[in-house]
Amino acid sequence: MVEYTSAPGDVEMGLEEKMVVLVEKKSSTEWIWKMFGALLLVALCFGGVLLFAWHWNGPETTTQPGQAEALIEEDSAEKTDLHYTLRRISSNAKAAIHLEGSYDEEDESSKDELEWKNGQGQAFAQGGFQLVDNQIVIPQTGLYFVYSQASFRASCSDGNGEGAGKRLTPLSHRIWRYSDSIGSKASLMSAVRSACQTPAPEDSHRDGQGWYNTIYLGAVFQLNKGDKLWTETNQLSELETDEGKTFFGVFAL
Repeated sequence: MVEYTSAPGDVEMGLEEKMVVLVEKKSSTEWIWKMFGALLLVALCFGGVLLFAWHWNGPETTTQPGQAEALIEEDSAEKTDLHYTLRRISSNAKAAIHLEGSYDEEDESSKDELEWKNGQGQAFAQGGFQLVDNQIVIPQTGLYFVYSQASFRASCSDGNGEGAGKRLTPLSHRIWRYSDSIGSKASLMSAVRSACQTPAPEDSHRDGQGWYNTIYLGAVFQLNKGDKLWTETNQLSELETDEGKTFFGVFAL
């Protein structure tokens, strides 16, 4: 009868083989869990991106054909507006004000100056700007773009006609500034233009016609909180105050 014996080395080899098998099973399990965790993380990230995109863009809305045409017409009308560019700039500005000029020579209660109006026509104020005593009050210290335009319709004639004396009187428009740091008013911008360079057509004054002139002022200034800005204009009776012709404004940069 043949007997089998196990040497110590065989026993050790058997143990090592068993240990190898156990290590392989453990490594395989960890790899599966790692893959599962990575896939779960990718799914969560993708879902987060979709949720952020939906929240940013908002839910999609459908528009009926009639509504689409109305929106297109409204957008086209806005872009043809005379003050579209100004509104687009001011919408991104920290603070802005835009005023429309008004002057009624026949109104006895009207002061002998160009009156600025807020809240009518294209006029508006935002970001802390105020119109006080016909002056713009600066809300905060910083850089500002200041602008103004005065439109005139000068009636000119030769000889002793009704508009003869106006040929010698120039048109002027000026922006003043008062600052507590200065302690007195100072001229911010000004311009002068000849009213009548050549005689107007015969009977132009009687027919309500005349020579048209426009003075535009605009520049960037460092202004302080509480500074006051106002205008001074001559030849008020020759001013054109229809909407969009004479205005005054400031916006922060």
